[in-house]
Amino acid sequence: MRVIVIGCEYTGVSTLINGIHAWGLERGINHHLDDHFTIPDAYHLSDEEQQGMLDMLPGIKERFQRFQIAYHVRLINKYKHILLGGFYMEEMVYGPRYYYPGTNARRVGDRSVPAIDHHECEPELPKDTIVVHLHAKPDVIRGRMESNPHPHQLVPPGDVEGVIEEFTHEYQACSLKGKFDIDTSKLTPAALLEEYLRLSIPHLNAEDGNTRLLTA
Repeated sequence: MRVIVIGCEYTGVSTLINGIHAWGLERGINHHLDDHFTIPDAYHLSDEEQQGMLDMLPGIKERFQRFQIAYHVRLINKYKHILLGGFYMEEMVYGPRYYYPGTNARRVGDRSVPAIDHHECEPELPKDTIVVHLHAKPDVIRGRMESNPHPHQLVPPGDVEGVIEEFTHEYQACSLKGKFDIDTSKLTPAALLEEYLRLSIPHLNAEDGNTRLLTA
């Protein structure tokens, strides 16, 4: 499966990607997994490297993210089993808000978005790509922030509503056909994976559909 999972911090993006990856390994499927689009990639870099990313000038951050997105367009075409957390739609939300506000950005209505519309990469993505939009009630997200804080948390509690709204906008603007959303407010990690597996069935290509039938 080629899967892009998007959503505000604490909606379960990493949880779902890790769950799909583990599910695949149990069935002999090794998904290429990239869940490092949120600066400073707190899960794969050393503390020194993370601080180096945080200290980059806004214009350098924008360029780095732009190149990273272009590179992963190649990867999603290279691998038939790949999981991407956030990817270009996350950049549409977080870039002008947190990485380079007022720099390399433009106004669309009352929103600030990157100068480059990253949705322009969608015609280059495989047709069988599945997009999953995770969301949760704002108070649930704030509760998760308090009970299970992430290293280098990006979204302040007061921004949650606005970030949720922007992710919804980017999801709706996505031109890919295989997409669906999941409300994770009341879901455990196991229930989230189960819901993904159920809702993804209509969007599977023939090979993935056969694999699902044979390994259920």
